[in-house]
Amino acid sequence: MRLASRVRTGDSRPVTSADAPIRRRRPDWAGRNYSLLTASAVVTGLGSHGALIAAAFAVLETGGDGGDVGLVAAARTLPLVVFLLIGGAIADRLPRHRVMVAANALNCVSQGVFAVLVLAGDPQLWQMMLLTALGGTGQAFFSPAAEGMLMSSVSGEQASRAFAVFRMAMQGATVGGAALGGAMVAAIGPGWVLAADAAAFAAAGALRAFLDVSHIAPRAPGGGLLADLREGWREFSGRPWLWGIVVQFSIANAVVAAADAVYGPLVARDHLGGAGPWGLALAFFGAGTVAGALLMTRWKPRRLLLWGTLGVFPLALPSAALAVPTSAGVLCAVMFLTGVTVEVFGVSWMTALHQEIPEDKLSRVSAYDWFGSVAMVPLATALAGPAESAFGRSQALWGCAALVVVVTAAVLCVPDVRNLRRRSKPVARSAAVGSADAERAVGGLG
Repeated sequence: MRLASRVRTGDSRPVTSADAPIRRRRPDWAGRNYSLLTASAVVTGLGSHGALIAAAFAVLETGGDGGDVGLVAAARTLPLVVFLLIGGAIADRLPRHRVMVAANALNCVSQGVFAVLVLAGDPQLWQMMLLTALGGTGQAFFSPAAEGMLMSSVSGEQASRAFAVFRMAMQGATVGGAALGGAMVAAIGPGWVLAADAAAFAAAGALRAFLDVSHIAPRAPGGGLLADLREGWREFSGRPWLWGIVVQFSIANAVVAAADAVYGPLVARDHLGGAGPWGLALAFFGAGTVAGALLMTRWKPRRLLLWGTLGVFPLALPSAALAVPTSAGVLCAVMFLTGVTVEVFGVSWMTALHQEIPEDKLSRVSAYDWFGSVAMVPLATALAGPAESAFGRSQALWGCAALVVVVTAAVLCVPDVRNLRRRSKPVARSAAVGSADAERAVGGLG
């Protein structure tokens, strides 16, 4: 950089070693915020994916059945649905990093108490439901803030590659977290896995406290929380590709959650040998997402959402494999393939949001996205047990697979989904408004 400047100005002094260009250890798009966000996502990913397995087997070890597992899973998702829109509005109004750290602190406490109860022996169903509900509340405030923060941390033509690398790191943590969590549950019980998740939230919150938000412009005074929600709704509802895909995933996520959170552990217990093989299958899904993200660092499909949506069809395969049920080896292969194709959608979706949505509305639009995507999950997980009793586990799983195929085919009927193209630059950002993130540079919680 200095060398180029001297050529332009005619400076003929010799270049010393101190003047030589400094080799960057990371690419231009991987700035400080991006690196902190990626590192903290890896930490929480390692803990959380093991904890999902631990929570299910904690219920089963206390004598619970599939219905009880579904109730605990629903208890986590219900407050996520209730508080998501508020969380999105707050994340566009308050400093996002503070919202993220506060949410991590709540998750740390709830998982820590859950671990103590399990290790002490005989936790009650209502206690497990209450603590997972607190975790879901934290997630409701964390997710819109985190997505808005990530979107604002990258720019330019390399945004798609940055998102792919971020997701590759995050999903790589899934591989380790799910495999290690399943092995730990089998070896030493679910309580210690929950304790490790609490520690992971504490470490990730500490990292996120150092995010720098001074680059985001101050936000003009608004009309209050309800006005923010209405503005976010107009941004969301005015884009058919956006709400069409969210409706698709409101159904697809619900049935996949029922299969993964309720039927998967039951099939693993009855046919695959317990928590270990199920954790391994989830790890193979994570490995597939890593491979898919690696693919997306190189491949930039011009029709973002068309190729992304085509990658959702294989999401029906794991439910079908559990319905048969197949051997653990076949299930792992199916999960790996599904992970690859779903990640094609994931990177394409993030790129489309970054490209089309103004920065000052990212968290609110993300909240509507999350809200629609998880709104039906509590109902699906709560009804998974009764559906198994009414129709049989295999038939319920075949129904999950069929619904994924039907809703994915339906969303391809939306012209914008088929035709939205990648741009070399994001859509113009709102000029007069920004975010309260500019209150001061990051340095702590206060």
